Amino acid sequence: MSELIDQMQASLRARHYSRHTERTYCRWVLRYVRFHGLRHPAAMGAEEINAFLTHLATDERVSASTQTQALSALLYLYRHVLGREVGELGELVRANRPRRLPVVLTRDEVRALLSELDGESWLMAALMYGCGLRLMECLRLRIQDVDFTRGEITVRDGKGGKDRVTMLPATLVRPLTVQIGRAKAVHRRDVDEGWGRLELPGALARKYPQAATDWRWQWVFPQQRRWRDERRGRQGRHHVHPTSVQRAAATAARQAGIAKHATCHTLRHSFATHLLESGYDIRTIQELLGHKDVTTTMIYTHVLNRGAGGVRSPLDTA
Repeated sequence: MSELIDQMQASLRARHYSRHTERTYCRWVLRYVRFHGLRHPAAMGAEEINAFLTHLATDERVSASTQTQALSALLYLYRHVLGREVGELGELVRANRPRRLPVVLTRDEVRALLSELDGESWLMAALMYGCGLRLMECLRLRIQDVDFTRGEITVRDGKGGKDRVTMLPATLVRPLTVQIGRAKAVHRRDVDEGWGRLELPGALARKYPQAATDWRWQWVFPQQRRWRDERRGRQGRHHVHPTSVQRAAATAARQAGIAKHATCHTLRHSFATHLLESGYDIRTIQELLGHKDVTTTMIYTHVLNRGAGGVRSPLDTA
């Protein structure tokens, strides 16, 4: 079975899937195999996939998105690793897909949350709200992705493997300049100590051998400590771990007295909703968010049209 997982990982990497997707897909394949008593997937097909997905919906009561994720992983396995089509899945029991509106903070709540943060945590939260960035898009920013002259931030290899450009808020120019100065100093110190190389996407390390030590490719938010590979005698520096930012945002929301379930992604939801409130058109917001389909962006119009602020209660007119 380890050979199959190795093949799955190699295939996903060849198609430039993220490491997160790679881990998730491999976990689903392992669960599928264990569910069927360690039978090899090549000896199974549509009937076994149907049984597994139905089990997830009826017995484990997973959400519709989780069931869809499991299906995507298994379809990838059969199509790109085993080289065969699954065919019709028949009467698949689908998990219920509840219609939920995103949690959105008011402008005052955003200010209150940000006021409870400082340093790098404040800057990262401000970028997620001010630019509409996802958490990992913020953490994976490289020095060259920030264009102070044009007032833009380029998001590389975002969700769906797409690049996009979003605005750089004028209020963040100075703190971001300071942060990049710190990152450059950290990189210079690493190079002086014989390290300073970082992992580059795709085959760039082979195409540009010197790019791994070029400061322009370094992270805007590097970790405080270098990682070490004692066996190979290597050291490097990752970007800040997402967990630390998530914990800081959760703590700030609690300290600010915000009763809503506020997360890092809530800042992105608030970015889109507040732009709509300011009168910007849906297509512009779609481009800034990097949504493939405008219908995904349309969810924020439902947030605005709930009626609480625009409809007067009959009790007040009685």
